[in-house]
Amino acid sequence: MDGTKLLQMQNITKAFASNIVLTGVNLSVGEGEVVAILGENGAGKSTLIKILGGIYKADSGEIRINGEVKNIHSAAVAGANGIRIIHQEIILVPARTIAANVFMGRELRDKFGLVDAKRMEEETQKVIDDLHLNLRADQLVEELSIGMQQLVEIIKAVSAEARIVVMDEPTSSLSQGEVETLFDIIRLLKEKGVGIIYISHRLEELFAITDRIVVLRDGKMIGDIPTPEADKDELIKMMVGRELSSYYTRNKHEIKGTSLEVKGLEHDKYFRDINFHARYGEIVGFAGLVGARRTELMKTIFGAYQKAGGDIYLDGKKLEIKRPQDAIDNGIVYVSEDRRDEGLILKNDVKFNMGLVCLGDFIRGVGVKHGAWDKMVEDYRKKFSIKITSSRQLTGNLSGGNQQKVVLSKWLAKKPKVIILDEPTRGIDVGSKAEIYAIIDELAAEGVSIIMVSSELPEIINMCNRCYVMCEGRITGELAEEEFSQESMMTFATSRE
Repeated sequence: MDGTKLLQMQNITKAFASNIVLTGVNLSVGEGEVVAILGENGAGKSTLIKILGGIYKADSGEIRINGEVKNIHSAAVAGANGIRIIHQEIILVPARTIAANVFMGRELRDKFGLVDAKRMEEETQKVIDDLHLNLRADQLVEELSIGMQQLVEIIKAVSAEARIVVMDEPTSSLSQGEVETLFDIIRLLKEKGVGIIYISHRLEELFAITDRIVVLRDGKMIGDIPTPEADKDELIKMMVGRELSSYYTRNKHEIKGTSLEVKGLEHDKYFRDINFHARYGEIVGFAGLVGARRTELMKTIFGAYQKAGGDIYLDGKKLEIKRPQDAIDNGIVYVSEDRRDEGLILKNDVKFNMGLVCLGDFIRGVGVKHGAWDKMVEDYRKKFSIKITSSRQLTGNLSGGNQQKVVLSKWLAKKPKVIILDEPTRGIDVGSKAEIYAIIDELAAEGVSIIMVSSELPEIINMCNRCYVMCEGRITGELAEEEFSQESMMTFATSRE
């Protein structure tokens, strides 16, 4: 190559009314290069990518593709210039085949003008085989795991002969095995000369797969660093504008008696013979790959799924949990991994969402005690440093980290004995993660019993006192803190015995 970059975004500036979201940002990507964009929520990453994808138009600056200035004024124009964006939210039709999804909007037709499903399946299968994936083009998307659906989006981009591929938090729903598959695909794309923009909050991934790291903060480019020269602590400082005194907050707490005990718990479809316990003031981790059925187990304990056998005890008392309200009434709450669909009502404001579970506490006769309700919201806003303009701000307009704090506030208002956290830091930035870890540590110090499901092994290793590991619906290992290592956890996570 003569040195011309596949992509150059030069001096990109964008404002919405008086709110300047990007100021003079530069981004370049060469052939076969993987460039990370790193930054907290609100740093301008999404806006920059939407400008590249033709969703927004920059107020100033220019975009060059192979050295030629392009006016990317629509998604169609972006696609015509070889740009494909793989969004964090999967955009597929579940009831259609992989091939139908791959060719959606650009269907192949036979000489009679009819959709040629057979040829589309053949073309899709070629791409699947080239990427060394164990999939069939005629499989229905709804039969695939969320992780495999994410890979279908990549198949779609490769099939369209994309030269610049943007991956937005591509591993947020992937198991460790699927992450390795994704990295293998990225390496194949690099060999083909495809330029990749990789957006992720997981720093360890950036060190594993990228060539350069571009850091954004408050709409400005703070740094552009070759990955081999990058330092994790320095990157975090560049992102948040300050040093994080401790990324993982972990203080010594008194661990008291057993809170929750599960004996022989069974589900007809998801898991069998589950036995474990948790104690007050303890953070108990649950590790495992996608398909281990950790979420299904936790939802059964919470009453969202019905058990087929076994018993659940709290403080030595056997519980009959047939619905979530039974769990809540007994002091057990569940913070879903899917806060946008299961944890919050995004079209409603912060006050409404915080009061969802404890609304009955604020009703007096036919009236509502708004003063007490407002005080509760303000107390949690201060306690968790929730960034809102007012309690009437729409929850859907908050960053991921602030949304998660609202979810936690909603449940903590019930003063639970046991709180189940399912992927508590999924999809939030590094600074917010550190704040969530501090909240978890504070809850443990207050004597709350915490069960934490996480696909991020460093999170479990640094935050938990004990850890159970699951594989295909069974607990395959229990590790004390001194036994923690990624290797030991992965050994149990792949053990079917």
